[in-house]
Amino acid sequence: MKENIFVTSPLLPPLEEFIPYLEQIWQNKYLTNGGAFHQQLEKALAEYLGVEHLCLFANGTLALLTALQALRITGEVITTPYSFVATSHSLLWNGLTPVFADIDPKTCNIDPDKIEQLITPATSAILPVHCYGLPCDVERIQTIADAWGLKVIYDAAHAFGVTLDNRSVLNFGDLSILSFHATKVFNTFEGGAIICPDAKMKQRIDYLKNFGFAGETTVVAPGINAKMNEVQAAFGLVQLQHIDKALADREKIYHRYCEALRDVPGISCFSAPENVEWNHAYFPVVVEEDFTLTRDQLYDVLKEQNIYSRRYFYPLISSFSMYRHLPSAQPERLPQAQAVAQKILCLPIFPDLGEEDLDRVVSIIRQYSVGPANQLLAADITGAVA
Repeated sequence: MKENIFVTSPLLPPLEEFIPYLEQIWQNKYLTNGGAFHQQLEKALAEYLGVEHLCLFANGTLALLTALQALRITGEVITTPYSFVATSHSLLWNGLTPVFADIDPKTCNIDPDKIEQLITPATSAILPVHCYGLPCDVERIQTIADAWGLKVIYDAAHAFGVTLDNRSVLNFGDLSILSFHATKVFNTFEGGAIICPDAKMKQRIDYLKNFGFAGETTVVAPGINAKMNEVQAAFGLVQLQHIDKALADREKIYHRYCEALRDVPGISCFSAPENVEWNHAYFPVVVEEDFTLTRDQLYDVLKEQNIYSRRYFYPLISSFSMYRHLPSAQPERLPQAQAVAQKILCLPIFPDLGEEDLDRVVSIIRQYSVGPANQLLAADITGAVA
């Protein structure tokens, strides 16, 4: 059997491009605390992403934790059950109560129609997720937030480089959080960032991520140690030189998948609206009832062939023990999220996913597909993916 195919593989630039940065770090012996590479990467990323201010972090979870502190969020926060656990964990770590709103099954994002009915006097913020990098309904969410005096913090871990109407999706809401984990479109091994609208907020965030220090002997806030180090920042500077090609490669793989799967009954692909420039961070498919296997059966079949897809996001956050006691976490309150969590499967996608490996994934899916005449479709997909 051929080697494993994982759902993703980290983007790694040529090693020889990274070594000069390491040599400079060794020469300067400046490893952290906002060094030259850290400062360079903040500026370079802000320019690339089309945002005013960006604060680098050691990882995306620390960025989420700090964003909630920076906005002084209290009480209840309305969020989605359909995300990675870090979204809601950041609320618990800040002593906040997550309130789960159901999702729109077409986008897998929080459903604005469900938000307003969950607002109480204790609600202080909304924490939506741009799931798979596809933007939330930012205008409606902001309208609700403005009407009720709520803050909006976007978990944009999937949304690096995504634009809406030619504007970075990171510019919506009060703050947006990015993840630069190794599995993400752009990575710094581990890492993350907060996107903020003004210099005053950036200064507050910079204090918070460095123990609250505002000078050698002055501490102005109960901060933590969340700084990105120089090795991570240097790696990010090298990564940034290759990100455009990586995004283009992801788009080609996306279209190849869509073409190869378009005539498979019971398998449907996601697409971005015309006004969205998508980063193709994931390749989720919906496994419907008219496919011959359930989603979990297909997951197992692929795994038997050393193809490691992922059920993003299953189970729902609301089903975990630290959340399931909440009234908003009850399954009957989240029917769309419950249904979607049983049907979505993310197939492998990363810039250097070869055509042969992609064809192998598609071939297995097509082997279990029933055509119009109730006959299994041929496993040979050469014509479909040419």
